[in-house]
Amino acid sequence: NDVSMIQVADTGVGISGQEGMQAVMASDFAISQFRHLRKLLLVHGHWCYTRLTNMVLYFFYKNVTYVSLLFWYQFFCGFSGTSMTDYWILILFNLLFTSVPPIIYGVLDKDVSAEILMELPQLYTTSQ
Repeated sequence: NDVSMIQVADTGVGISGQEGMQAVMASDFAISQFRHLRKLLLVHGHWCYTRLTNMVLYFFYKNVTYVSLLFWYQFFCGFSGTSMTDYWILILFNLLFTSVPPIIYGVLDKDVSAEILMELPQLYTTSQ
């Protein structure tokens, strides 16, 4: 059954057609024709891998910089336990540096153009 295979898979791709509407409803991605699968995998898959890995690295970088700043503050305060910032500053810091850069990066970043990714399918495996 197409629907049960899509539900078991990590990412489901449904091809819409006369018999495939049930599979499309259960899938993560829907394409109209099988020939669009190549572009979905090679172009959008590559961009998705690249964006996800860069976002993970960004979140580690953001948290390491904040923790190191907190460590140095405590070092110069003699580890007294005093608070470095108010809670609203910490909330603003996390809001600005956790939401805005990923949104901008996700919308604007395309490391390689779609045409090059379609011509060189081996670039998909390097992003994995």
